[in-house]
Amino acid sequence: MTNSHDHAPALEIGRRLHAEVLDPMKRSFVAKDEIIDLLGLCLVGGENLFLLGPPGTAKSALVHELAARLEGRSFDYLLTRFTEPNELFGPFDLRKLREGELLTNTEGMLPEASLVFLDELLNANSAILNSLLMALNERVFRRGKETRRIKALMFVGASNHLPEDDALKALFDRFLLRVRSDNVAPEQLLAVLDAGWKLQRTDPPAAASLHFEEIEALQRLLPLVDLAAVRGAYVELVQRIRHAGIPVSDRRAVKLQRLLAASALLCGRMAARLSDLWVVKHIWETEEQCEVLRALVGATLAKEAAAEGDHPRARAGEMANPEEIARDLEVIAAQLPQADATEKAYLRDRLGLLDGRCQWVADTGQRDFLAQRVNALWAQFGK
Repeated sequence: MTNSHDHAPALEIGRRLHAEVLDPMKRSFVAKDEIIDLLGLCLVGGENLFLLGPPGTAKSALVHELAARLEGRSFDYLLTRFTEPNELFGPFDLRKLREGELLTNTEGMLPEASLVFLDELLNANSAILNSLLMALNERVFRRGKETRRIKALMFVGASNHLPEDDALKALFDRFLLRVRSDNVAPEQLLAVLDAGWKLQRTDPPAAASLHFEEIEALQRLLPLVDLAAVRGAYVELVQRIRHAGIPVSDRRAVKLQRLLAASALLCGRMAARLSDLWVVKHIWETEEQCEVLRALVGATLAKEAAAEGDHPRARAGEMANPEEIARDLEVIAAQLPQADATEKAYLRDRLGLLDGRCQWVADTGQRDFLAQRVNALWAQFGK
């Protein structure tokens, strides 16, 4: 088993990432801790993160703040239906073109950036789709005979809606984790106004002391993290998720292991533990799947008592969100009358998971209301 002391200098980078980048961001942004933790996780894990939410919910601001707190090159672009490959990857090099060579001038463009942010990602058109798919998945840009390695440690994509056509679903699939960015709860609005006003009148972040190259050094430890202690539980969790009707391809299951390892590294460990499975909550494809995943992952995490050294996100938000449960129950109620036998079996499983989550709702009135709604739906199944 790999000893953490052997890799202490690299593991120290994870501690600094928290202290110098992620924790200060949490103090500046109200109710965005989950997104900030996922940005840090995907940065270390070398995987891509998708932000879903309406305009004005700090999606762009969070990524720009992350880039400002790290030394090195970043690239961001607002995609439109008319965006061309040159705008992302760079134009042809005119000097080389005069010599008869078709080479791209990538200076200051996406291929040279360590952090890439693509706002309104799902506006991508067919002209750039293939290039983006290759960049996101293989970290390579190809144009004619030219092949360029892309330096990005992480891509972040943002949109206010989910994909509808198959071409954009393929693009969405390249983002291993997904998270919502919503307006804050009414009781937090005052804190948001105060934090936003402070950002208007404070100086920009101090000069970055952590470089993207140091994050790369931490990334190189990923294959050395021992996953043996969690592999059995992880396999069982993936199978339960598939049984609940949420697709998890073998490719995605393999790639998620990098994020389990990244969670361990960010906690200063060279061995994963059950609490690192918290990341699996964020592999949803539709918003209706969020509560199901939260319940399945929560049940797995509950098999092991909280311990020092767990990732803090593993135990965060264990209280159920009554609005999400109510929304998911409405979906079941709408789908049940037209469902065939197979669909009814899937809906029954979902209802069972939501039934279990109702007891975690803190407010007694909300909990009782949801329990009544659940019982009414069970009656329709003939329970």
